[in-house]
Formats: sequence, structure tokens, C-alpha cells
Amino acid sequence: MPRRASRHQTPNRFAANPRRRALLSLGKAHSLFSLFSLLAGLVALPLPATAQAPDPGGYPQNYPSTYAELLKAARREGKVVVYATTDLSAVSGLIKDFEARFPGVHVDYQDLNSAELHNRYLVETRSGKPSADVLWSSAMDLQIKLTNDSYAAAYKSPEAPHLPEWAVWRDEAYGTTFEPAVFVYSKRHVPPADVPQTHADFALLLKTQRAKYAGNVSTYDVERSAVGFLFASQDSRVQSDFWDLVNSLGRNTVNLEVNTSVMVQRIASGKDYLGYNLIGSYAMTRARRDPAIGVVLPKDYTLVMSRILLISKTASHPNAARLWMDYLLSQRGQGLLASQAELFAIRDDVPGEFTASTLRKTLGGSLKTINVGPALLVFQDKAKQQDFFRRWTLGTQTPLHSQP
Repeated sequence: MPRRASRHQTPNRFAANPRRRALLSLGKAHSLFSLFSLLAGLVALPLPATAQAPDPGGYPQNYPSTYAELLKAARREGKVVVYATTDLSAVSGLIKDFEARFPGVHVDYQDLNSAELHNRYLVETRSGKPSADVLWSSAMDLQIKLTNDSYAAAYKSPEAPHLPEWAVWRDEAYGTTFEPAVFVYSKRHVPPADVPQTHADFALLLKTQRAKYAGNVSTYDVERSAVGFLFASQDSRVQSDFWDLVNSLGRNTVNLEVNTSVMVQRIASGKDYLGYNLIGSYAMTRARRDPAIGVVLPKDYTLVMSRILLISKTASHPNAARLWMDYLLSQRGQGLLASQAELFAIRDDVPGEFTASTLRKTLGGSLKTINVGPALLVFQDKAKQQDFFRRWTLGTQTPLHSQP
């Protein structure tokens, strides 16, 4: 951010606070009609019937018989301290619902950028000071590094069986959302014939129409944006011509940003024409209410990231932390994430259109999830990370006149 400069900034090397919904352009393989129908019913996603009729204790009736003791212990603790990168404004309804269902357990929610969250937690923990009970961050790689470095407590949530296998690692790190990386474009400046439907299309457009698009393309600054680095590093593993695309961005004097909302606003206003690898849920929200922009889920592959939740091994309120985790992963919590927090729910049994299951049915095999697990540690290796930054800087700073 700098923090508080903008509540939606994707900050300082590691951060992201996305939003929701859109008019999507999916090309020939994925019809505009089918995806518009996909999103049309999302204004008021109903909670599941089972979530509307909870056990008197506030939790599902199929939880272990010992769960009542966990709830009592959580109430004795009195609160749960959550460090998170998701905007407080987005999850305020979720928090109110949690506190209403579990009176006596207050949520102390600290809305931080990813770097601030990670570094603050480490400083506090290493110095023996009170810190977060729960860390919930879009910086997937940093969350997995904390888990790998033994900062996360093991807890087998009763909701774990309802999550995809790729979303849980060692019963310590849990994926909670299902958020795609997308292309965003100005409908006033990018004619239908130019709208890229694949990553190769995006690179080709920049090569063949440099006079039009030079200086009018934006993407994340990967050295200052967690999600930007995450998406770009994963692109490099999936896309054989990734560095060719990076060079094309540089030759078109790409605008590098840390703030998703800034990029979307620049495209909506016509200052930029194209955005590469923006967080889909955020761009879709703007596109739904702003006919000036369109969103493409690339049909060759669409990366999907998930905000990772973990419980600190040094949590001062461990039972309240488990209660919060279970609630966020529950059918009810996921329903509220989809309908109020404007994020894709990760569970397949959450009804409604703005969910992973519906998006998966529509896009099929083109979705490439970024798995919650040790593969995310590859680019936490300092040598690999610095080499990536070096190549990215060389590519994106390629002078305009060097284009053949």
C-alpha cells in the first residue's frame, strides 16, 4: 500500500485485495452468453439451507461430539486475532455473522498488506510478543514458507473433507478462495478482433500493433506485488514463451503497478487499453457495473490462486482460531465469502453462480489451480527469486526502439 493510502492497493512487493464479478469475454471456446448467464444470478447468493438451520451451538450437527468443548474454550479465550490481506470492508458481514453465531468470541481483525502481515508476524513471534492467532493471506508462497518453517499449527478441520485435495497441505495450510488471473481491456480502444483470447494472442498483439498499444498496457510490478509475483512465476512454469511475452511488454513500455484498482481504473478511463494478469474477482466487479471494460479468462489456461489460512503455532487463542478457521471453511462461511466478500467460494457444495464449481464447469480444463503445497517454495529460494527479478527487469525495461 503504503498502508492506508488505498484500502484496495496491491502493495509493496507482497499484497492483494481483490474484488468481484464481470462481463467476461471468453472467445469462441467459451461463449459470452454462457458466462454472462453464469454471473447473472450473483447479486444475491442465498445461503445453503443447511447453513440457515444450524445446530443450537452455532456449528454444523455433523461436527465431532467434542466440538462443544472447543466452543466453550473459545468463549473463555474471548477473541481471535486475525491478520489478513482481505479488506475489512469486504468481510465485515462475515465477521458480524461469526460473532452473532458465537457470542462471546470477538474477532480482532487486522487488515494489512502482505509484506506487512508477514514481517510483522515474524518480528512479533521471534521477540516473544503477542501476535496473530490466524494468518489469512493472498501471498500463497509466503504462507507456505511460514508453514514449511514450522510457524503453523496442525489442525484437521472437520470441514477439510469438503475442500479439494490441492487446497490443503499437512493439515496446516488451507486454501479458502478460488480467484482467477485475467486480461482486462478497454472496449472503447480494443476492437473485438483485437481482444486476446490466449497468452500467445496477447504477445502477438503487442508485437504486431506496437504503434497502438505501446504505453497503453499495464500489469503488476512483480518485485512489489505478491500476487503479481505469484502469477508471473507460475506463468513461467506453464507458458513456454513467457519471457518472450515479458520482452513484448517491455518493448511496449508497459506500466508496472502494485494496485489492482489503479490498473482497472486506468483501463476504464481509457488511459490504458490492456491489463495483463489482473485479479479476476476484482476486475469482474468493475466490469459488471462499467460497460467501458471487458474481462477475458484466457482459454489456453487460466491461473487460479487461493488465499491461504493458517493457525499460528504460538496462538494466544488457539481454540478461537480453530473456530474461526472452521467457520470460514464451512458451507455458511463460504456462502458469505461468495455473496458478500465478493470472492469465489472454493467449496463445490456451495450453491450459487459465483463459486469454483460453476466456474470450473464453464471453463473446464483451462483452469490451472496454484496448489497449496511445497511447490510454492521454488521461487522462495533467494537465488531463483533474484534471477527471476533480474530477467523480469531486463525484459520489462527493454527500450521501445529496440523492437525489430
